[in-house]
Amino acid sequence: MPKYLWRVSYSQEGARGLIAQGGSARHAAIKEMVESVGGHVELCYFAFGDDDLFVIGDVPNEVAAAALAIRTAASGGAISHTVTLLTPEQIDEAVAREVTYQPPVAAE
Repeated sequence: MPKYLWRVSYSQEGARGLIAQGGSARHAAIKEMVESVGGHVELCYFAFGDDDLFVIGDVPNEVAAAALAIRTAASGGAISHTVTLLTPEQIDEAVAREVTYQPPVAAE
């Protein structure tokens, strides 16, 4: 299953919800949401800075990942940025694959 990193930033409304519910309740809600599309949460860490939350997990495909992002954005409580993660073996496969590519050349 594809693995993803979700970088989440809470809106003001989302931060108020976090204050009201606490981190453990939000973690449970995130786990339930990811599992509802057939996925699994591996890690969930709150942070401060540009992002408020980092989640690593897997979901069956890009459509499931998109469904999570759309529902999160539609809630108004947070914005999620989805990053596809690759294993070292997947990178080995990628660099071994033949690709036809011609770099751009500046006109003289």
